[in-house]
Amino acid sequence: GTGAGVAKLACNSRRLVAQGLRRRRSGRPQPGLRALFAVAGREPRAANGFDLGFALGPRINAAGRLADMSLGIACLTTDDEAQALEMARELDNINRERRTIEAEMREQALAAMEAPDAAPGATVCVFDPGWHQGVVGLVASRLKEKFWRPTLAFAPAGDDEIRGSGRSIPDVHLRDVLDLVSKRHPNLIRKFGGHAMAAGLTLGRQDFPAFAPAFDAAVRELTGRDSFEPVIETDGSLESGYANAEVAGLLQQQVWGAGFAAPLFLDEFVVRNQRLVGEKHLKLSLERGQQRFDAIWFGHDQSLPERIQAAYRLEQNVWNGMVSVQLVIEHAG
Repeated sequence: GTGAGVAKLACNSRRLVAQGLRRRRSGRPQPGLRALFAVAGREPRAANGFDLGFALGPRINAAGRLADMSLGIACLTTDDEAQALEMARELDNINRERRTIEAEMREQALAAMEAPDAAPGATVCVFDPGWHQGVVGLVASRLKEKFWRPTLAFAPAGDDEIRGSGRSIPDVHLRDVLDLVSKRHPNLIRKFGGHAMAAGLTLGRQDFPAFAPAFDAAVRELTGRDSFEPVIETDGSLESGYANAEVAGLLQQQVWGAGFAAPLFLDEFVVRNQRLVGEKHLKLSLERGQQRFDAIWFGHDQSLPERIQAAYRLEQNVWNGMVSVQLVIEHAG
C-alpha cells in the first residue's frame, strides 16, 4: 500500500517497502498477488517498485474507481488459486476500461482547453456532465503535468452536486487555496479537504461558473503570479561508462517513490530515428558520443529536433531473453 498508494517514502517506509519486495522476490506470494503479477505480465521473482505503482496498484485501484473496491480486497485475501486468477482477470478488464475512460476524458478536457476563450490562466479548472467521478483525479494529474498549473477536474456527484479532484505543483499549496476561496466566497464550496499537492471538494452544479474564476483569483493572490514554469531537478550528466543495462538493473531493484525519486539524468543527444508506437508514445534511437541508445517518451506524440537535451531515467529492457538498457525520457527540448 505504501508503494502503490504513492505515500511519501520516509526512511522507515522505504525500509518496509524494500523488505516487502525482497520477500516477494525470494518467496511464494499469496494467490492474489501471484495472479495480479500474471495478468500484468510481470515476474514476482523480479518484483520492483514499478510493479507496485504501475502494474499491481492501478489494477487493484480500478475496482474502486469504476466498480466495487471489495473485489480488489477479495483478490488479495483469497487462498483459492482459481478464484484469485478469475478476480485478477476481472480487475485487469476493469483497469482496461478505466484507461479507455480516462483517455476519452483527457481528450475532451484538452479540446475544451484549446477553445479560444479557455486559455489557462493561473489555474486549470474543468467540468463535463458526462465524466466519470472515479477518474477525475487521474485527469487532473495529466492536465497538471501538461499545463503546469494547479488543476481541478469535476464530474457529477448527484442531482445538484459536482465533485472535484485536484492536483497541484510545488509552488502552490492546494488546500490553502481552497481555504482562501471558502473565506472569500462563503457557501460557494460545500465541503473540501486535502493537502499541499492534492485535494477534493464538492460544489453545487450551478456554482461551477462562479467557482472557476474564484479559484484562479485565489491562486494569484496567494502566489502573486499568474503563470508558472516547470522546474526540472536532475542529477546531472551520467558518465558514459555507467549508461548500461547492469546499472539500470541495480537502480530498478531499489525503492523509489514520493519524496525519494529515482535518479534523473540530463544529457545531450543526437536523434537518429523516431517513430510513434501505440499512437501516443515516441520511440527513439539516440546517440551520445560513441554510444547508441533505445529510448521511449511515454505520452508524447510530437517529433523532436535532430539535437536535444533530455532528462531521462535508466531502465532495463528485456526482449527475447536479451537484456539491454533503455532511456525513459521525461523531458526534452
